[in-house]
Amino acid sequence: MRKILKYLKKLRLQKKVYLKEYIPIKKTAPEKTIPVVTAWKGLELIIEDILNQFNIERGSCIEFGVEFGFSSVVFSNYFKTVKGVDIFIGDEHTTHKGDHYEQTRNSLVDFKNIELFKSDYRDWIKKDTNQYDFAHVDIVHNYKETYECGLWAVQHSKCCIFHDTDSFIEVRRAVYDIAKKTGKRVYNYPHHHGLGIIV
Repeated sequence: MRKILKYLKKLRLQKKVYLKEYIPIKKTAPEKTIPVVTAWKGLELIIEDILNQFNIERGSCIEFGVEFGFSSVVFSNYFKTVKGVDIFIGDEHTTHKGDHYEQTRNSLVDFKNIELFKSDYRDWIKKDTNQYDFAHVDIVHNYKETYECGLWAVQHSKCCIFHDTDSFIEVRRAVYDIAKKTGKRVYNYPHHHGLGIIV
């Protein structure tokens, strides 16, 4: 009964923060992935579709929240360069705690177009003035941090995606508010914990 009430509450909150559903035209598996446990599994099938539907160029990608590198490798299939920014110690919403930078770096050593940076997003966005074709935000799932990092990412990319819009209402609210502030279109793919898309 408690699970049902929690689910109904989540549905009510999601209706208040409405994001138009993203419907892929075609799902495609990227040529390369890595075998790691990830909550991102399944989303790799729609990345090429997002790039095609919104005519996103394939030059540069920046990612905030690398964890073990699954999504970074997915992006490396489509972009000339991928920058991955993470503190690599987990956060209050991750199951893995402790420094895993070396582990992730070693897993990605064969992917020459991925560059990892051990940095807090707050320090990164103070100094980076670059524009990117694509951005991904999957950091601690609180409103303040998602909004702050996400707003920068949306302002510095043509298309920005946000993981966990269906698992964390605070992420969904931040995505909704960023789209409203920037005047950009917003969508939500309601599978695999939810993927917000601002373009």
